[in-house]
Amino acid sequence: MIKIYRKTATIKAEQFDGGQKLIDKYRIGFMPAMQIDPFGDPNDENNWSDPAFKIQTLEGVLQLRVGDWIATGVNGEHWPIADDVFKKTYAELPVIPKVWADTIEEYKANHYRLDEIFTEWSWNYDEQELIARAWLDGYQVEAQHDTRAD
Repeated sequence: MIKIYRKTATIKAEQFDGGQKLIDKYRIGFMPAMQIDPFGDPNDENNWSDPAFKIQTLEGVLQLRVGDWIATGVNGEHWPIADDVFKKTYAELPVIPKVWADTIEEYKANHYRLDEIFTEWSWNYDEQELIARAWLDGYQVEAQHDTRAD
């Protein structure tokens, strides 16, 4: 019997741009163009793959192309994900104000239920959905801006 699963781990990912900064950060190597059919015509440009990059993963060396995403798992491991697959599989965590994040953490630490957060504050529908998603999936805290004059 087939069961249905969802991913529960949060990953970090950045899109590979082919730049030296990411090449150094992830120790990415260059993979030259390779002949697709070794028995084909070596002068036929359609018989060659595009040059690509390579990245070391837990499963060995994998191909990485500009535009792919480099994912970092919970144990610091890296792997490439094609852009189209990444966009179908992952969604960025919601960005919420620090006061909301502090409230979520306080309520969780004190073992309150999710619905109790909505009775304490006045939220509109969109905010309720965002808070519920952040409570369940995790979140990013909105960048703080220093409003003091220099």
